[in-house]
Amino acid sequence: MIEEVDLARVYALYQALPEFRQPEPLESLAERLGDDYLALVYSEAGEDLGFKLGYPENATVFYSWLGGVRPSARGRGVAQALLEAQEQRVSARGFHKLRVKSMNRFPAMLRLLIRNGYLVDGLTPAQDPLWTKIHFTKPLGQTPGEST
Repeated sequence: MIEEVDLARVYALYQALPEFRQPEPLESLAERLGDDYLALVYSEAGEDLGFKLGYPENATVFYSWLGGVRPSARGRGVAQALLEAQEQRVSARGFHKLRVKSMNRFPAMLRLLIRNGYLVDGLTPAQDPLWTKIHFTKPLGQTPGEST
């Protein structure tokens, strides 16, 4: 089941994921998000297994900022379900484009984004290529490759 939740519930899951070795304090996340954000959690049998967290960049672009899935739930479609739910909710709120960044050190995320029509539109290089940030965008309501 996927539901919209408050930041505190997402934060508990965020702290539990190994990729976030030094999680930001809850107050820091709340300050960046402000009052207008979308927090989704995927749960089964009362256990939160994954989350997506994002916020509007402007009136037409939504930024998918943080997300993750518990290692024990990976490979079960949790990330795919969260991605689809986020796209649907963001589109319903009137946004025209989703933006997201990932890194070479997260190949499963890179594959998920490309498989779902996200297009590479920039890089932020790092000294270690594993930490290079890859920028993606996806126009909502269009087939990839259509002009915007």
